[in-house]
Amino acid sequence: MARLGYARVNLADQNTDLQIRELEAAGCERIYKDQGISGTRVSRPELDRMLDRLGPGDEVVVWKLDRLGRSTRHLLELLDDFKSRGIKFRSLRDGIATDPASEVGGAMAQAMVTIISAFAQLERDQLSERTKAGMAVAAANGRKAGRREVTTEHEKVVRAHELKARGLKPTDIGKIIGVSRATVYRYLSMES
Repeated sequence: MARLGYARVNLADQNTDLQIRELEAAGCERIYKDQGISGTRVSRPELDRMLDRLGPGDEVVVWKLDRLGRSTRHLLELLDDFKSRGIKFRSLRDGIATDPASEVGGAMAQAMVTIISAFAQLERDQLSERTKAGMAVAAANGRKAGRREVTTEHEKVVRAHELKARGLKPTDIGKIIGVSRATVYRYLSMES
């Protein structure tokens, strides 16, 4: 019977350190981590690995319910699957725990999960609406919405190429110019 943790962040340059620390403190033997993957995606590499490994009596622990998923439907499907397979679930920050083998996490826990996941989905939907409205306003004012285009002449791209030529590794280059390792790879793939 294993206690497995799951951590997730949406952006590649965000980190899971706080989640990992709390999952370790909760006694998780192994922590699966998806970096830069939206909670709206049903299939995520590390989540899928964890789900494949789970067996009866195991426990899934998350830092917060919205780390497991942002869609109410997906969260409820996962929790129903856990229940049917005899898997316990705990959300540290939300104070929710379920145990299919006992009364812990009965009707009240299920109601709380539904409410919290509905609010997580509402937050995501509102963010999407605000983003679309902002893009429409920008377009109406003749501006281009979104990130600025980065060209080969951009100072960070030039600097990344210079540091690479000196033999530095992408991780170190990222720390020096203040971008993620993934961004460094993107910069280095641009012809200078």
